Amino acid sequence: MVAATRPRAVGDEGVWFFITADISLFAVLFAAFMHARYGAPGLFEDSRQALNTSLGTLNTLILLTSSWQVALAVHAAREGLRDQVLRYLGLGMLVGVGFAVTKAIEYADKIRAGLTMVHNDFFMFYWALTGLHFVHFLVGMVVLGVCLHKARRDPLDARFLIWIESGGCYWHMVDLLWIMIFPMIYLLGAA
Repeated sequence: MVAATRPRAVGDEGVWFFITADISLFAVLFAAFMHARYGAPGLFEDSRQALNTSLGTLNTLILLTSSWQVALAVHAAREGLRDQVLRYLGLGMLVGVGFAVTKAIEYADKIRAGLTMVHNDFFMFYWALTGLHFVHFLVGMVVLGVCLHKARRDPLDARFLIWIESGGCYWHMVDLLWIMIFPMIYLLGAA
């Protein structure tokens, strides 16, 4: 009789703990945003009108495309296909750079218009949520860069698989957070 092997969790357990803690932090911020929005729907709606929904939509498409490329890289790593891992990780990062460019354009536009964190409660949340998300994005780009470097020089073994799966899970968390931030800040009209 052959003993059944227990399925392995995707990535590293420590990364999952970090992801859970991070999502919990954002959940608290989302709840605070919704509470403040409930108290001042007119202010929040008027302020929301100053946002560029097209750039927000473009950023959503960019992150979804980048996450798709990273998922393909993880799949290729599981198959031991180094060239595909390198190609998909590189594409994921290249597409991800588009997010940074569009955020820089959007942030510069808001600063020029005087819509800073101290302008009103809506923009305090806008800058806090999108800024904290942007920091997570930058960390994710570094993580993907480390995975790309390891994919070039390390064997595509079980150890590497934990790295790329963990990096992919983190990158997908960045995407998931944006999928929550985008409609909440850019699309949600006054009730």
